[in-house]
Amino acid sequence: MRHPRFILICFFVFVSAGCWGLYWLPQRLLVEAGMTGGWGTVAQWLICLAVLLPIAIWRLMKGQQIGLRYWACGVLLGSGAMFYANSFLLTDVVRALVFFYLAPLWATLFEVVFLKRRPARPRAVSITLALSGVWIAVGLDVGLPVPSQLGDWFGLFGGVLIAAGAVRTEIDQPQDVFPLLFMVVVFCIVSSAFQYPFMSDVIGTIPTLDAIEANLPFLLVLVVVFVLPTTAFVFWAPQQIGTGIFGILILSELVVGVISAALLTDEPFGWREAIGTTLVVLAGIVEVAMNRSQGPVGQLPPMENAEKPG
Repeated sequence: MRHPRFILICFFVFVSAGCWGLYWLPQRLLVEAGMTGGWGTVAQWLICLAVLLPIAIWRLMKGQQIGLRYWACGVLLGSGAMFYANSFLLTDVVRALVFFYLAPLWATLFEVVFLKRRPARPRAVSITLALSGVWIAVGLDVGLPVPSQLGDWFGLFGGVLIAAGAVRTEIDQPQDVFPLLFMVVVFCIVSSAFQYPFMSDVIGTIPTLDAIEANLPFLLVLVVVFVLPTTAFVFWAPQQIGTGIFGILILSELVVGVISAALLTDEPFGWREAIGTTLVVLAGIVEVAMNRSQGPVGQLPPMENAEKPG
């Protein structure tokens, strides 16, 4: 059977991911305060590591896990998060969103291939609603979604890796949130070290020491109040609700981002945005409502001619 708090977890995934739709606002404030390009993002993950490191050392002294057994989850989720974040520096925002938010498609595909899970029939409806919503809200100006810029590929890789990481958490089933979160943070930083050499023209100059000191209190609050809690919950959730549902619910970030940008800036919000965001919300409702009473894993029937060991 589903997790006894399936609906509640789905709701909080939708809300937590939706909060990331407001993430552009602190990012804009950091840029205006001198944290140029991608350095504000790196600073946040370094602060995350600084916050978590004492806990990791304490756990080691107590003989507890710090996440090494979940390194694969960390590689996939951490790298995916950084590819997505950096895609906005390398391509248009709309293109980054379109390529990343193909994630529901990859999530369902990976469920079938790696978890041998037969998607429920409503999944076709929810994916159609979700991808149609993304396309109407932000994708009509992109044309055929074929990557043509480095940032397009970054957005695409981000969606694929996040979906793959969600599948991996279902396989590894980490019972404690901290080890998973710690590995994600570590590999966000490692991934940055590999990605930034390809982005030297867009990440901007390294912020001055004065800028770092001036922004440090804001960065600390942002990390402790927002980044760490939402990251921990969102990446813990797939093992509780399923990768496919997770892939659809995280589209709430797009909904909140489109609406908040229209309310707080001069970004347009017309019929396209209204219809698109409505379809995304409907996709989440359909997926949760039609799957709440089903078991978490619908196994595909065994292949009759499967090769026997020996």
